[in-house]
Amino acid sequence: LACKARHGVGRVGVQGYGSHLRSFLRFAEQCHWSPQGVAAGIELGRIYQTESLPIGPPWEAVVRMLEQKRGTRASQIRDRAILLLFALYGLRSSEVRRLRIEDIDWEHALIHVHRSKQSPRVQTYPLAGVVRDALTDYLQHVRPKTEHSEIFLQLRMPYRPLRSSAFWQVVSKRLRPMQLRLKHHGPHALRHACATYLLSRGFSMKVIGDFLGHRYLGSTSTY
Repeated sequence: LACKARHGVGRVGVQGYGSHLRSFLRFAEQCHWSPQGVAAGIELGRIYQTESLPIGPPWEAVVRMLEQKRGTRASQIRDRAILLLFALYGLRSSEVRRLRIEDIDWEHALIHVHRSKQSPRVQTYPLAGVVRDALTDYLQHVRPKTEHSEIFLQLRMPYRPLRSSAFWQVVSKRLRPMQLRLKHHGPHALRHACATYLLSRGFSMKVIGDFLGHRYLGSTSTY
């Protein structure tokens, strides 16, 4: 297990290998293939509460990413709207994936976010001008005309709603070239960056937790 740790496998991965090995050795002991007590000697190591949390980029890097050459290709226009939602609102990938046309209240400049598929809980945010402009550009000039009500779609037939993996790629392909040495490069890294930025601006943990849609303060304190 120590060898695994030296070759780029973190504590979470090492614990997983150790657990599988210990289970096998227990089975081997029951079958009398192995001396008794060998499995008990496998130590899994300590996993800290925040061990696997993604660490977000500094806010300056997020701003730089958003200010990069925007481009006029359909994918660039769509992806900019997606990135703004992740960075400015700290939304989860699933929340952006579920956004529908009717969730944007253009008249009152509001955006309604469905916090989970199982829960009817909806949170409303002011629609920031830069996000409004990006969404308008995408919806008017890029988004295919289909029967789907989800906002973000594939740009090639059959024009289905984007999957979670597609949102991860949208963020990753912009964060990785920046060489920030991040542990994770997906949407949750931008959620983390949003939370830490709000904290640096003096907002309380309660306010940040409410903004991110956390039900428990402990979820926010990990940021």
